[in-house]
Amino acid sequence: MSAVGVSCRGLVYIYRLEGYDVVALAGVDLDITEGEAVALVGPSGSGKSTLLSVFAGLLPPAAGRLVIGDRDVTRSSPADLAQLRATEVGVVLQGTSRNLLPYLSAEQNVRFAQTAALHAGRSRRELPAARDVLDLVGLSGRARVRRRPHDLTPGERQRLALAVALANGPGLLLADEPTSQLDTRARDEVLAALVAVGQAGTTVVVVTHDPLVGAQMGRTVTIRDGRVGAEGRMGGADYSVVGRDGSLHLPPEVLQVFVPGSLVAVVLEADGTARLLPADASAPSRPAPSAVPAPAQRPQAFEPYQPVPTFEPALREPPVFQAAPARPERSVFDATPRSAPPPPPPTPVAPARPAAREPDPAQRDGITGFTTAGSAEFDYWGEE
Repeated sequence: MSAVGVSCRGLVYIYRLEGYDVVALAGVDLDITEGEAVALVGPSGSGKSTLLSVFAGLLPPAAGRLVIGDRDVTRSSPADLAQLRATEVGVVLQGTSRNLLPYLSAEQNVRFAQTAALHAGRSRRELPAARDVLDLVGLSGRARVRRRPHDLTPGERQRLALAVALANGPGLLLADEPTSQLDTRARDEVLAALVAVGQAGTTVVVVTHDPLVGAQMGRTVTIRDGRVGAEGRMGGADYSVVGRDGSLHLPPEVLQVFVPGSLVAVVLEADGTARLLPADASAPSRPAPSAVPAPAQRPQAFEPYQPVPTFEPALREPPVFQAAPARPERSVFDATPRSAPPPPPPTPVAPARPAAREPDPAQRDGITGFTTAGSAEFDYWGEE
């Protein structure tokens, strides 16, 4: 199969964790041409392995666009992505145990990996022979191809994982830390196998922390904080990459001079170059004072000095505050207003009528009669 290129614009991936989110990729812009060998380097946690998993279709991006060959990965269904990995993309996960079946031999592992391409519609003749793939990674010989993974050395197991990823003849090989936890001899064997795969016409993208592995690739891409920070070519210098938002990742040696949070002025020169100047050095200098003497001024008449009288503040007695009379306590249920109106004047009462009393005995004989119904009438008579 012919080589496959990769192109992504504004690629974003966010890990949804419990209680918070982690932005692993924050707008990656990257182009990898067909047949190119690229090493993704950078510190741990910068997003290298996440970017490789997105390229493989194992993680769906949250935003951006990713095109592998002529297929838009961001608009592909899970079935389309599985077919992509079975035909066009070979993936080597970190750790050989995740790529091999322990109960099958080396040749059987390669043949089993080809069944996915057969189910996808490819014929057996279109696929490379299992022993040819093993020869490509340096596992030739009848004794080796019949061994199971636990009977092989660590370097041989890692090369067998590469052979399994190349079983379908993909145009793009994605390898995540293929030389980790290997000694120098085993690392060189795996590195030679990667170079042979790239020379055969396959596009190779490798995630690594080893600078020697990156130096053997034709191009290195440094990932910092989820973005492409720098790029380099084999035998050349590294170059910082300006992001689409104008951000620029400075090399570590420059960060020792311009620490994070520094104020820097970017000065564009006439020849097209730019300089970084600290805020103090970039401030415009004041013009030198003129040598022309100032015009003579007419002397002014000054009055004799008079002392300014001082005033001492008068001492004041502290004010005496008297407590306000306490309010009478009232109940919230008392309907009587605070200031009751004066009571009405008393209604005049008629004097009580005197009770009838018994007549005096001396006058009893002269009283002919009396009544008590409203008034009394007396009739006096005398003797003649």
